[in-house]
Amino acid sequence: MENKLNKRERYKAQLKPIDYYKDFDKIDFESLNEADRFYLQDFGIFNTNFLEDEFTIRIRIPGGKISTENFQKIADIVAEYNLTIILTARSGIQLHNVEADDVLAIHKRINALGVSTWQSFGDNVRNIVTDPYDGCGEFSEIETYPLIMQMHNYIIENPRYVGMLPRRISIGISGNRANVTSFFANDIYFALAEKEGVFGFNVYMGGKNTEVARSADIFLKKGEIFDFFKAFVEAFYLHGSRFSRAKTRIFHLIEDIGMDGFKAHIQKEYKRDFQNQGNLILEKKEFSEFHKLKDGKFAFCYQSDFSRLTANEMKNIADFATQNSLEIRLAIDQNIYLIGLKEPISALKSQALSQTIVACAGNLCPYAVWSIKDETSYLPLDKINEHRIQVGFSGCAKGCGRHRHTDIGLIGLKTNNFGDTEGGARIFLGALHSDGTSVGRQLFSMVPFVHLNETVSLVIKLFELSGYRNFEEYASQVLIHCSEDFLSLWILANLEKKSSVILPKLEKIQSFEYEKELLKKEFAELDFWEHIGESFHDALSYLSKKLWTIEGEDPRYKPKIHRTNFR
Repeated sequence: MENKLNKRERYKAQLKPIDYYKDFDKIDFESLNEADRFYLQDFGIFNTNFLEDEFTIRIRIPGGKISTENFQKIADIVAEYNLTIILTARSGIQLHNVEADDVLAIHKRINALGVSTWQSFGDNVRNIVTDPYDGCGEFSEIETYPLIMQMHNYIIENPRYVGMLPRRISIGISGNRANVTSFFANDIYFALAEKEGVFGFNVYMGGKNTEVARSADIFLKKGEIFDFFKAFVEAFYLHGSRFSRAKTRIFHLIEDIGMDGFKAHIQKEYKRDFQNQGNLILEKKEFSEFHKLKDGKFAFCYQSDFSRLTANEMKNIADFATQNSLEIRLAIDQNIYLIGLKEPISALKSQALSQTIVACAGNLCPYAVWSIKDETSYLPLDKINEHRIQVGFSGCAKGCGRHRHTDIGLIGLKTNNFGDTEGGARIFLGALHSDGTSVGRQLFSMVPFVHLNETVSLVIKLFELSGYRNFEEYASQVLIHCSEDFLSLWILANLEKKSSVILPKLEKIQSFEYEKELLKKEFAELDFWEHIGESFHDALSYLSKKLWTIEGEDPRYKPKIHRTNFR
């Protein structure tokens, strides 16, 4: 069957987004059609036909750097129009609950500030991100913000690219030896490297929320990044698939023609030979609330309420930054970093223990099933914070919470597998995310919310008993050497037995029979054995339903009260 352009590409062929913008002032936001919704995304406006009176406006903040003045002015707009604020997982700001009558006025006021909403949704180069300690942290070797602004300015209103790429491009770049969070979920990641005594960047490509970017075996000096970026974007523009939307990301292009094939397309535009990769300079470090900077001053991490922010908070942050001559930076961990404190002391108090947790927009997004930011209260937050465990919480399989690039990942969902439950979470475990080795593997397809705290607490307890320094080391030494089904059954058996028998350390994944003997040694008295045949599958189904079909007590409320689904 002949390939046909997907629907979005057919709209682009009829009218380029840049030409659509010429009539922007005439748009009737109360009577949009499907084409309007496609085009508006290219200018940072999101709306769906089933939430037609509610709009979202996304603001791109290149490198997460925003002036105190603009931060305050955005807060003023939010207060004036009674909007809801979310900090995005790409260092941007998202405004929700925008009414149709106000979209144009708010959009104009934001873009007049010198920040931009352009290309923050849709088939575009999305907000380009870096580490919040770029250029100033003790681990910084190359400041990348000037490069980010070069790339940002090149594409932001370029008529060739506005809304015209085959699919979105996410870009991460860091010149730091250690980063607050990983960048391997990006379509392209420029990572600090060293070759022949010179610092530069190794190139990794093909990442997304469910895949890690792979080495392209290319080393670039700082002065070569911008030209490579232009060649990269043009190669994807010319050669990316424009057919099935499910197969249009750079990951799929590389899957189709291979890394060497895509590199050949880039090199044709780059017009120079590539150097082979250098030595990746990337260490795992734990970052606390205060971080010492290269100049002897300090940065303070203001932890948002799982990315939620109020206009009053923004005002307080802006006032504090002004009084202390601080720089405001937004990071992909959805927190706010204040740079330049003379002492590691702050009058601001964080709203939550969220520094190591990324949560998607939840029920503010039409694709999410649950109010994910409320469901974070089902997690053992104290333990997560104590051990600096990286957690990603997504509201749907699109994975905006990067749940497969964290120590513990969750997708909120609804199912009747365990009776009349309000909802639950699919759990992923053990990504080797710091250096992009692997994404997390699925532990359970669904755990009802009322059992989530107990289950995640047990996972953390087994980690504590293992004695490893951090969860990622535990994953690399223990978890990855267990098959997924064995690992899941081990957790369930401990829950059934109300025990905390640590996982055995294996050299590699063993045979089914070997893993079965390990289970029998510790859990022979349990009744799931009659359900084990040639695999653990039926035993997993039996034991999970036995443990979770009976409704548990909501760990957040005593006595239990029924929560409301705000959708």
